[in-house]
Parts: sequence; structure tokens; C-alpha cells
Amino acid sequence: MTREPEHTAYPAADQERDVTHARLIDTAAPSAPRGIVLVLHGGAARRTPMRVSPTQLSVLRMVPIAGRIARAAKGELAVLRLLNSTRGWDAHHTPVDDVRWALGEVADRFGPDLPVCLVGHSLGGRAALLAAGEDPVVSAVALNPWVYPTEGHLDLTGRRVLVVHGDDDRIARPTSSAAVARDLARTAEVGYVTVEGGKHAMLRRHGVFDGLAADFAVATLLGRRPEGVVGRVLAGEAWVDV
Repeated sequence: MTREPEHTAYPAADQERDVTHARLIDTAAPSAPRGIVLVLHGGAARRTPMRVSPTQLSVLRMVPIAGRIARAAKGELAVLRLLNSTRGWDAHHTPVDDVRWALGEVADRFGPDLPVCLVGHSLGGRAALLAAGEDPVVSAVALNPWVYPTEGHLDLTGRRVLVVHGDDDRIARPTSSAAVARDLARTAEVGYVTVEGGKHAMLRRHGVFDGLAADFAVATLLGRRPEGVVGRVLAGEAWVDV
């Protein structure tokens, strides 16, 4: 069966005019990558389904992160940004569904056996955590994830997870992500980094957020052992303040 090039979110019949599609945008696409990074944006829901714009702020914020990962990978990883079907999160179709679609797309394009790291911010961080159990995901980075504190009851055996949260985030609660991290640690290797003074948009101390995501993605996909905070996390230090 031929895979459709776009994944359609199907809203209620009276909203058919608002049907939207998930899209993948290349940041780096080497001919023979050793792994794949999917970069997931956030973005609040709207009263009616709305198409994700490539120029909305929550999408643009992930551009430098994707670029930082691609530079750190030095041509060894494919790095793609996922634009979700619709903004926000609803009961009928969520960003996790878009991640599953994207995993199928990259498997078709680059091969089914390549390891994948998910890197997401806010609701994209939530999607990264909730989709981390999918094949062939081996690692996930959640930056200031908007999560419920009870969402960590997942079996992520064999996965490595990094949660990075600014202690001055007033939109997504660090206490909720910390509770999720503790639960995930029952089955996965989890590190939690608190960024002092970090706010939700990650503009303050952006180099810390971007660098941690890049170092972790490259280390977990390529087997590198970096120095610094990610090196400490991969060596078993579960809670780090920076």
C-alpha cells in the first residue's frame, strides 16, 4: 500500500473546511544518516481547529534548536521539524498522532532501522514523552514540557529521557514535569535539569536549552559521551541544576 504524503486530521463533519495536514521540514537530510531527530513544536489550542503556520512563534522557536542539533551531529543525523496537523491538543487528534505519522514517513524515507530521538517544547515536550515508547524511538528530550503530573506512568524500558525545565516557567509547571520524571524513572533512564531563571519561551538562557537538547540527541543516537551537564546525566546523575 502506498503511504499518503500527508497525514490528515479528521475533525467533525461541520468542520471539514478546517481539515489540516502534518508536515515535515528538513533541517539536515544526509544521504546515509546514522539516526533521526524529530523536533516538535508547542502551541496553544484555539476555539476551532487551526492550521499550524510555519511562522507562528512556537514553531519558529524550534528552528535554532534544530539547527544546533544538526551542527552538533556534523552530517551524521537527519534532523526534521514536524509541523502538527492543528494547533494545541484535543480529544480526537493529538500531536502524538502526528508523531506516529512522522515516524512512518522517516522510516519510509531513510530506512526502518534507524534510531530516533524526539525533541519537543511545551506541548511538543509532552508529545515527545508520550510517544517515546514508539518504535524506533530510543531517546526523548522534553523542554519546559506542559504535562499533567500523572502522565509518567509509562513503560519506557530501554529509552533515555531528558527533561529540562526553567524554574521561572509560569505556563508549564516544573513541579508537574518533575513528578512525571520521577515516574518515568521506574522504567527508563531519566535526567532532570533545572535551568535557573529559565522562562517558558526559552529566550532567557536559550543557549542552555538548545545546547542540552543537541548534546543529548547526539549522544544517545551516536554513542558519544559529552562533557558537561549531559555527560553527568548519562553517567547517572538524575537531578542537575544549571
